[in-house]
Amino acid sequence: MSQTTQTKPSGQSGPGGRGGPGGRGGPGGRGGPGGRGGPGGIIKKLLPDLKSEVIDVGIIQKMTSNGQSTRFKAIVATGNENGYLGVGQGKSKQMRIAIEKATNQALLNVSPIKLGCGSWECRCDQKHSVPFKIRGKGGSVTIEIIPAPRGLGLVAGGKIKRLLELAGLKDAWTTAKGSTPTMNSTSKAILDCLKQTFSQG
Repeated sequence: MSQTTQTKPSGQSGPGGRGGPGGRGGPGGRGGPGGRGGPGGIIKKLLPDLKSEVIDVGIIQKMTSNGQSTRFKAIVATGNENGYLGVGQGKSKQMRIAIEKATNQALLNVSPIKLGCGSWECRCDQKHSVPFKIRGKGGSVTIEIIPAPRGLGLVAGGKIKRLLELAGLKDAWTTAKGSTPTMNSTSKAILDCLKQTFSQG
């Protein structure tokens, strides 16, 4: 009599298994992207004080030959509130996986930012603002950040303000032009803007 062997999905290569999603070598697993041994895990070890925050979520719907397809999109920002900021985007059929992808992408996109005091009203030696006026562009959005004296705070809209806080800015004036509710373009404009602190410095 011959015997048939059935393989269970929870095995080594199934979901939750050693090589499956969430498993030891799968996405989000111990050795996968964003896992303990992946590139995102290395960034976390180098910068253990990084904080991640979901900036925006949305739904993408489109018609296919099989009917309507629905996917989730997430934008996550990560920073240590002391000169490092990264923004990432992720898409998936599941919201949780979209956020995980965006978080991992944000970790890989973390860039240093030069903080300083470029305000002629202040002229202190503390790193509470930007060293000079900077401008960045992302899609249709253009953002300008102007140094401000200590104690003024961040003069910016809600989500833009939170991104600047994650970067480590405490005092600054900002101006924004374009479709700022589109967080994909706005986050790119802020990153482009903050990178100017090194290219011009």
